[in-house]
Amino acid sequence: MDTKLRHTTYDIRHTRDEKGFTLAEAVMATVVLGIAAAGVLLPFSSGARVRAEGMRRTLAANLATDLMEQIISTEFSQIITKYGTYPEEKFTDPMYANFSRKASCAYAYVPQQSGSMESNFIRATVNVYYDGRQIVSINRLISK
Repeated sequence: MDTKLRHTTYDIRHTRDEKGFTLAEAVMATVVLGIAAAGVLLPFSSGARVRAEGMRRTLAANLATDLMEQIISTEFSQIITKYGTYPEEKFTDPMYANFSRKASCAYAYVPQQSGSMESNFIRATVNVYYDGRQIVSINRLISK
């Protein structure tokens, strides 16, 4: 009976020694887990970049549309005077912090008109920039 008891004790001790990880196994598991996590998280970072670009384009479109509406609502005879070359560099709203916009308006002549006549059209252009890079451009022909 004594030999049987010793044999059982040895088996328990022997199986207990085999449990757990070695340092090399733990390091390899960490490396594999890190590579897998990077592969899973990489599409999320590029998705965030695309989302930010979409937000910038939406804000730029709003700025361009707002300025174009201001130009259109101005009396025809005052458009060139007020918006001929119109830069706007700073906005008070922090949401538009890195944006700027420029408008240019010029008389447009159609082939049916001679150069001596007064033009009935103005071509208005609004450009919106983000960090100096053009994001949106709107053109519109305005008539009397």
